Amino acid sequence: MDADGSNKKQITNFGRASFAPYFHPNGKQIIFSSNLGKEPWNFEIYIINIDGSGLERITYSPGFDGFPMFSYDGKKVIFISKRNSPEGVNANNVFIADWIQ
Repeated sequence: MDADGSNKKQITNFGRASFAPYFHPNGKQIIFSSNLGKEPWNFEIYIINIDGSGLERITYSPGFDGFPMFSYDGKKVIFISKRNSPEGVNANNVFIADWIQ
């Protein structure tokens, strides 16, 4: 949508939760979290083109991956995940990864 709230456009309509959208610095893609898989509690990170095409799953980890953001230059992606947490501990960890596309 435009800054004044006009020209709203829905990008996703999966019937599942999709949240924490963040634009790639190229302005052509949006990275976000969703529970599109078979397990409704398993949130992964996806990227999609701003016209709604080209959906791609980015993470493949049991549990929660979410709140993705790009570095200003688009060379890194930062996200929160429960991976590497001790069994039975409800802890989130911050991950920074190289973005190769």
